Amino acid sequence: MFFLYSFIYVIATFFVFLPQYLKRPNELRGKWFREKLGDIVPDGAASFSDVIWIHAVSVGEVNASIEVIRRINKEYPRFSIFLSTITDTGQKVAREKAPAGTKIIYLPFDMAIILKRTLSKITPKLFIIMETELWPNLLRVMAEKGVPVLVLNGRISEKSVKGYRKISFFMKRVFSYVRFFGMQSETDADRLKKIGAESCKVAVLGNFKFDMNMPAQIPVWTSAIKGPVIVAGSTHPGEEEILLSAYRENLGKFPDLKLVLAPRHPERFKEVENLLSVYNIPFVKRSSLPSMRPDAGDVEKGVILLDTIGELSAVYGIADIAIVGKSFTGFGGQNPFEPAYWGKPVICGPHMENFPFIREFYAEGAAFEVESNTLAKKIRELLISPEKAKAAGEKAKALYTKNSGAVEKAVRIVQQYVSA
Repeated sequence: MFFLYSFIYVIATFFVFLPQYLKRPNELRGKWFREKLGDIVPDGAASFSDVIWIHAVSVGEVNASIEVIRRINKEYPRFSIFLSTITDTGQKVAREKAPAGTKIIYLPFDMAIILKRTLSKITPKLFIIMETELWPNLLRVMAEKGVPVLVLNGRISEKSVKGYRKISFFMKRVFSYVRFFGMQSETDADRLKKIGAESCKVAVLGNFKFDMNMPAQIPVWTSAIKGPVIVAGSTHPGEEEILLSAYRENLGKFPDLKLVLAPRHPERFKEVENLLSVYNIPFVKRSSLPSMRPDAGDVEKGVILLDTIGELSAVYGIADIAIVGKSFTGFGGQNPFEPAYWGKPVICGPHMENFPFIREFYAEGAAFEVESNTLAKKIRELLISPEKAKAAGEKAKALYTKNSGAVEKAVRIVQQYVSA
C-alpha cells in the first residue's frame, strides 16, 4: 500500500510542481524549490542534532503552535526549533509570530528519498504534528530514524472519518508510527480510534487555541470606527453575500451600523472588493488606512474590508457582535475562540462540524446558531438588547477561561521525550 501511495503521490507532484512553483512570488520561489526537495539546511552549514521539529500546515495551525514553541524555548533552550508549513500564508504568519531563532521552512515533499536527504542534515529529537496533518512516508521515515512522532492539538472531522475508514487497514499502519495523539476533544479521540489508532496512544488534552497568545491591545486605527460594529471573520465564498444582505437589512434601524469583513484567504481580497462594488455598498479597505490615528477622523464607510493578515484576532475586540465564517456554506466552521477571548457574543451558521465543542457554547447561551435566512433577525435581536449581547459575551469569556490549559498538558508530554 505504501508503494501505491508513493506512486500516486509522485505522479500528482509531477503535474502540480510547476504550477505551484510559478504561483509563488519570485522572492519565495528559490526557498520553496530547495526546501520542498529536502534542502532545508544551507550547503556548508553544520548539521543539527538538538532539534525539535514542529509541522503546522497553515495559518490556523501556526497560530496554535506559537505558545507551545515559546514554552519549549523557555524550558529547553538547548534545542533548535524548526517550524514547517505547506502554505505561503503559513510562512508569513510564522515569520511574524514565531519566537526569535525559530527556523521557518516549507515541509519537503512526502517522498522517502527526499525525506532521507533532509534527515541526513537534521536529526530531530522529536517531531510534532499540529492537528492532523499525517503524511505516510514522513511518519515512516521518522520512525525508521528513531524519531518519536507526536500529534498535538489533534482534531478530525466526521467527513474525514468516513474517508479514512475506507482505507483503515492502511491508516492503522500509518498510525503505528505515531507515539502519542493528543486530541482536542473526546469526540476527536473517539473518531481517531474508529479509524484504527490504538486507544493506549490517544488522550484528550484540550484545544491549544484556547491558550493562544492573544493580542493585548485593540489596534489604534479601529478607534475611528463609530457606531455598533459587526466583525465577520474568516469568511468563505458565498458567505459575503449572506452577510451583506443581513447587514443591509439592519441599516434602516441602525443607520450607523458598521461591518468589518475579513475573508479567510488573502487571494480572495480582490474578489470581495469587487463584490462590494457590484453591491454598490460604500466601503474602505484596511490597507488604505495604514496610519489611522484616533485624531485622524472617523471611518465613515459602512463596510471595512480587512485586507490584511494577522489583525483579525485583535479587531474582534471592537465587535458588538462577532460572526464566525466558514459556517454558513458547509465548510465546517472557523475559530470561535478569538471573539470568546474578548467576551463577545458569537453567531455561527449551521456548519461548525470541525468545532464540536461549540455545542457547549450554544447550551450555555454563549453563542448562537442561525440559518442564513435568520441571520439578520439575530443581529437585530442582539443590537436591540445589548444586555443580552453582553451576557452572552461574558459566558463566552468564561468558557474560554475554563478550557485553557491544553498547552501546559502538551508541554508535559513533550518533556517525556526530550528529557529521555
